[in-house]
Amino acid sequence: MAVPFRRTSKKAKRERRSHMRLEVPGMVKCSNCGELIKPHHVCSECGHYKGKEVVAVAVEASK
Repeated sequence: MAVPFRRTSKKAKRERRSHMRLEVPGMVKCSNCGELIKPHHVCSECGHYKGKEVVAVAVEASK
């Protein structure tokens, strides 16, 4: 069975794994309520898209 001649350094190991990371999607603020949303999507908080109400969102009763 093959055995590595030299130990892999921390730098080499980390460079090899540099692409194995979580990516955060680009987020933008809703023009109506300021909530962070994905671009080109309807805001789940207020139901607005491009300054117009597209989806009616039910208002939760506060305690």
